[in-house]
Amino acid sequence: MDRFDAALLDRLQNDLPLVERPYAALAEALESDEDRVLDRVRALRGQGIIRQVSAIFDTRRLGYKSMLVAARTPAERQDEAAAVFSGHPGVTHNYLREHDYNIWFTIAVAPNSRLGLDRTVELLGELSAVDQIRPMPALRFFKIGVDLDMKGDRDPAAKSVRQGPTKPTPAPEEITPRDIDAIRALQADLADVAEPFGRVAEAHGFTVAELLEQGHEFLRTGQMRRFAAVLAHRKAGFSQNGMGVWKVPEERMEEVGRHMASFRGVSHCYQRPVYPDWPYNLFSMTHGRDRAECEAVLSAISDETGLTDYSVLYSTKEYKKTRLAYFTPEYDRWEAAHEPLLAVK
Repeated sequence: MDRFDAALLDRLQNDLPLVERPYAALAEALESDEDRVLDRVRALRGQGIIRQVSAIFDTRRLGYKSMLVAARTPAERQDEAAAVFSGHPGVTHNYLREHDYNIWFTIAVAPNSRLGLDRTVELLGELSAVDQIRPMPALRFFKIGVDLDMKGDRDPAAKSVRQGPTKPTPAPEEITPRDIDAIRALQADLADVAEPFGRVAEAHGFTVAELLEQGHEFLRTGQMRRFAAVLAHRKAGFSQNGMGVWKVPEERMEEVGRHMASFRGVSHCYQRPVYPDWPYNLFSMTHGRDRAECEAVLSAISDETGLTDYSVLYSTKEYKKTRLAYFTPEYDRWEAAHEPLLAVK
C-alpha cells in the first residue's frame, strides 16, 4: 500500500464529510483531487480492503440491546457452533480466539424483540449445543471506535479524544418513522461516485439536503457516531487483533477504564461481568500488524496503570464481520422461524 492509499484510509475510517460531494471534500483534505480519490476508493473496494462506507450508529441510543458473548465448545464442533451464531441477523462480529472460551461474538436485538437479548443468547446456546455460553454485557462503557494506524507513524501509547454529542439524545421511543427512513438511508453502503447521496435520498423520500441535515442531527445527538468506512483489518495489513482482559480492583475501575480508553491503540474498552471460570472484568481491544504491536499497547497500559494481572486473547479465525443493520425485517423473520421455541423456559 502506497502513502496516498494509507493516508486516504486513515481519514476514511474516521470521517467522511456529510456533504453533497463527500469524496471531493476528502480529496481537498488530502491535497488531491476527487477523481483520484474515487479511483482509489474503487480499487480498495475491489481488493476487499474497504468493506463498507456508511453511517456508524450508536446501538443503545437507537433502542437496540447488545452484548458480547463467549462460548466454549470442543474444537471439532467450533465451526458448526459459530455458524449457528452467525445465522442471527444481529450478530455482527464472530471470532475464534485462543482460549478455552474459544468463540466470541457480539449480538444485538431490536427494540421490539419478543425474546429479548438474554433469552436470544440462551436460545443460541441451546441451538449450537455448546458446552458453556457466557453473556458478557458491558457494565460500563469507556470507549468504542476502531482507528487503525494506516500510515504506521503513531506512538502506540499516544492519546486520542473523540468529539462527543453536542445535544441531548432523544429517548428511543421518540424516534419517528421519518427518523427511521433516514437511518435506513444512511446505513446503506455509499456508492463511490461524485454525488452519492442523490439516489439513496430519493429512494427513502428525502432531498439530498434533507438527508444530510438529518445525518448532522444524528451526529449532534450522538445517535450516529460518525460516517466512515469499515476496513477489512487483515487485508489492510492488520493481521492481529488482541482482546486484552484485565483484573482491575473495583475501586480503580473508573480511573483505569478512562486511562485505558485514552490510548489511541485501544479501539474498545468496557467493564464486563466476572464468573467463577472467568476472573477478568475490564476489556481492551487492540489491532496490530503483528502481535508485537498489540503487546506494545498492552505493555504501555500495564506500565502506566501498574496492572500486571492480564491476558490477551488473539483471534485466529473470522467467521463474520459486518455492520449492524437497523430497523430491518430480518430480526422478525429469525424469531418467527424459531417460533416453536419461544415458549420454552
